[in-house]
Amino acid sequence: MCRHLAYVGEPVTLAELLLDPEHSLRHQSWAPRDMRGGGTINVDGFGVGWYPGDGAPPVRYRRAVPIWGDTNFSSLARSIRSGAIVGAVRAATPRMPVVETACAPFTEDQWLFSHNGVVRGWPEVVADVAARLPVLDLIQLEAPTDSALLWALVRDRLRSGMSPVKAVAETVTEVYEAAPTARLNLLLTDGETIVASTCGHSLWTRPGTVASEPFDTSGDWAAVDDHRIVTVTRTGTTTEAI
Repeated sequence: MCRHLAYVGEPVTLAELLLDPEHSLRHQSWAPRDMRGGGTINVDGFGVGWYPGDGAPPVRYRRAVPIWGDTNFSSLARSIRSGAIVGAVRAATPRMPVVETACAPFTEDQWLFSHNGVVRGWPEVVADVAARLPVLDLIQLEAPTDSALLWALVRDRLRSGMSPVKAVAETVTEVYEAAPTARLNLLLTDGETIVASTCGHSLWTRPGTVASEPFDTSGDWAAVDDHRIVTVTRTGTTTEAI
């Protein structure tokens, strides 16, 4: 499992969002509060994606080490500012590799994607689901992991012109039907709108932000019920059933 977050709003440094808060992603990598039996720590890698502005595609930084073990990132994070950021810390599932390419966020064009959860019974349980993808997409999966496959499924729908909300909802539904014990908290953004699902794991929102766990003690966090799709923009939040 993992912890992840996404933010859209006024530009902030990566450190202000990911490192400095009392219960930041760095803190959650070794002391998460709500894993719901899905592991105990998140030290098998991390990743950050941010949008530099002016319509440019997102920039991504990933490492297969704990977020607190990368001193270069700690330095970089204080000099990089963005108004749209995704961060994730990873807990690798047994049978899945601890490699940089397995770390979220995954990206293509303007999209950043993250998965918090697990597809139990991987890979056999989703073989039929995977079989509907183009062969080239399967060959080019960034890593042999459930998260990489989930990204390929979402991306395939986005490429067909499907809306982000529908792409996430249909992917969760399809995989959950094949693997009813799966945990499928997905997160997708284009730098303007965040779409996130809840399926088995915690998710919280506040204006402009979604996160697996509140990372500070401000009073404006709201928990999201299970099996929901949340859409967050700079101006508001909406929630609907999957």
